Amino acid sequence: MPNSNQDAIRADLEISKKICRLAYNALDDKQGMDIKVLDIHDISVLADYFIIAHGNNSNHVQALIDAVDDELSKNGYPVKSVEGYQSGTWVLMDCERVIVHVFHKDARLFYDLERIWSDGRVMSAEELN
Repeated sequence: MPNSNQDAIRADLEISKKICRLAYNALDDKQGMDIKVLDIHDISVLADYFIIAHGNNSNHVQALIDAVDDELSKNGYPVKSVEGYQSGTWVLMDCERVIVHVFHKDARLFYDLERIWSDGRVMSAEELN
């Protein structure tokens, strides 16, 4: 008998990966800066993936978040919640098992999520396809 729990986990990871791909492409299309995808599914129950990027100013940060929201919604993946949109300094977008962090450049350097989550595996854009 196949292990249906492992099959379900693999299916969930594939959905998370698709959400990552859509979000990554939306950020890239709007000139998101230094986009990183961290695979954290083995080290955290918070999410399967973090996407971290930054914009040049608060308007750019908001435009990046809007682009991700539009792309995910268009593809049937509604965003659960968005925090920090008004300030445009650090916006956190909860997309179920994918968390998108878009920073103003200075805030990204200050919070340094890549260092905090350094146990996660950095994925290349090619791995999302």
